[in-house]
Amino acid sequence: MDIANHLAVIDRLCAREFPAAHDRTDVGTGGPGYLMAELQTSGDFYEDDGTEREETEALYEADRDALGERLAERWGPADVFGLAGVFLRSVAGEELAEPWGTLASHVPDVHLWRAESGRWVALGVSQWDGELPFQLLAVVTETGPP
Repeated sequence: MDIANHLAVIDRLCAREFPAAHDRTDVGTGGPGYLMAELQTSGDFYEDDGTEREETEALYEADRDALGERLAERWGPADVFGLAGVFLRSVAGEELAEPWGTLASHVPDVHLWRAESGRWVALGVSQWDGELPFQLLAVVTETGPP
């Protein structure tokens, strides 16, 4: 993991304007009120017996925590915000502001800060399915968690 590069990406997200429409960006995706960067992406696990997946998950969580320590130096300790309840609300048909609705479908929890700018900054580890890659995600949004 390249912490300096990841911090630079987060700084760029914090300074950028939000896109007017949902679209791909140079580092991930964005839309009205949010930007999401895919900081790291693992390989897939189609040929895995479960061992590599467990090791990769632990590595991505450790990388999130290490990056989070650097962000905590700026903004204080993170709040850990579980997204399971948000996911259940979205499945029940509740309209949730982005990026929270989509994020809850593949990230179990985020480490969350409020930057001086008033924007929310979140780090999370994504995995859509058991065979698909993990991703270390950084999210910057003007919309607080639901």
